[in-house]
Amino acid sequence: MRSSRLLLPALLLSATAYAQHDMHKMAAPTDTARAKKAVDHSQHMGHTMPGMTATPDTSRKAQTMQGMDHSGHDMSNMAGMDHGGMNMSHAYSRNLPMSRNGSGTAWNPDNTPMFMWMHHKGQWMIMNHGALNLRYTNQNIGRSNGQRGGTTFDAPNWFMTMAQRRIGEKGLLNLTAMISLDPLTEGGNGYPLLFQSGEAYKGKPLIDRQHPHDLFSALSVAYTHAFTEDVDLTVYLGYPGEPAIGPVAFMHRISAMPNPDAALGHHWQDATHIAFGVATVGLRYKQFKLEGSNFTGREPDEHRYGFDKPRADSWAGRLNWNPTPSLALQVSKAYIKSPEELHLDENVRRTTASIIQSNQWGDYRFITSALVWGLNKHVEADGHSHGSASHSVLAETNVQLGKPAVYGRYEFVQKSNEELGIPLFGPADEEVTANYNVHGLTVGANYRVAQVAKTDFTLGAQATVYRPDSDIRYFYGRTPVSAQVYLRLNPSLMKRM
Repeated sequence: MRSSRLLLPALLLSATAYAQHDMHKMAAPTDTARAKKAVDHSQHMGHTMPGMTATPDTSRKAQTMQGMDHSGHDMSNMAGMDHGGMNMSHAYSRNLPMSRNGSGTAWNPDNTPMFMWMHHKGQWMIMNHGALNLRYTNQNIGRSNGQRGGTTFDAPNWFMTMAQRRIGEKGLLNLTAMISLDPLTEGGNGYPLLFQSGEAYKGKPLIDRQHPHDLFSALSVAYTHAFTEDVDLTVYLGYPGEPAIGPVAFMHRISAMPNPDAALGHHWQDATHIAFGVATVGLRYKQFKLEGSNFTGREPDEHRYGFDKPRADSWAGRLNWNPTPSLALQVSKAYIKSPEELHLDENVRRTTASIIQSNQWGDYRFITSALVWGLNKHVEADGHSHGSASHSVLAETNVQLGKPAVYGRYEFVQKSNEELGIPLFGPADEEVTANYNVHGLTVGANYRVAQVAKTDFTLGAQATVYRPDSDIRYFYGRTPVSAQVYLRLNPSLMKRM
């Protein structure tokens, strides 16, 4: 409790105006004379910053200016841009754009909008992210007696600080801390969400509820060494941290930003974003990155304020590819040891693939989307399969048109009778299992009603229609409908130059 009271004010007070530079003529990447002229011009106009030198580092300029949008001067495409000593590179590469930052070491597209507060302290660049959703939700409106659902006033939230600095001529150091006050705003058993499953509370599985995230959701350190502009090696350590599995976690995807709910396929796609003990090594070559992780497979326990035992018993590998500034692709595979506390004899082989898309055409004008597939195959300690493999698919889009935005999410998940708490009857000496198909479609809209201290206040509403298998409609209804209204607070957009 004392840690949460100290960390949250520190994060919120970090909201500082970032420097905006009027770079009227940007240098071409291979023209040293023009690059020097641009720097001299910025000094003449009074934009000289501490650490800026008159002679540009031409070895870095080529990569720095690669992919720059000269018509819009899009800051997100300036890989490794040094605005007079203000190093604005990716968290894990001196030669990639800051806008590629995702969750853990996962990649976003380079064109991803950046909602954050940023400032500099000496050689450190400090970025603060986060979101707080004050909302009312009603799950399964009009449900009859005995059918599942629930209502609540709550506030899902997360806050993250990233600090990084260059080390020598080739190195980059990153420190990341992320907290969530879900244990306070959601309680120990989380919030109601139809067809959601995963983790446990007081010895019982959480069913039709989304679990709260831990107070300390990430504490990591990483060092990246750049061998060349095209090749670098990253070592990432987290306790907790995020191994190299799946796409950028849902709360860090701009395509999922308007939706306060976790994805129903969370435990098929990106649930490992909080693992108490992670070591990842990643090798990047140009727009490819190959990563391998050793980590703790056990999901966080119900004691959300503490630190769980590190086990280093699980493995994962991921291949990332950003073929264009608008796309980020990944495939990953993992062996996860005893993820569920109530089923320690079951291990999971997880496979994921995803495409994230992002395009901007002005400040607060963008479209972002994600297509994610995840497969879980449960295996026993002796390697034999336990039940059939289950799939999940997610497709989501967020369209921002100035102050208003519209968004949607389609989900398909296969969940077992055990995951949904559906009783099955069979021979006493035989375990009976079944997978049920669930479809869900969410549509919503919101409007930015105010902007105070570089913080957006956005009012929104959304509705979700589900279509479950006929075998489980007794518990939910034929087409259950859920709805919610919310007020979201988050850092304002870092505007394009």
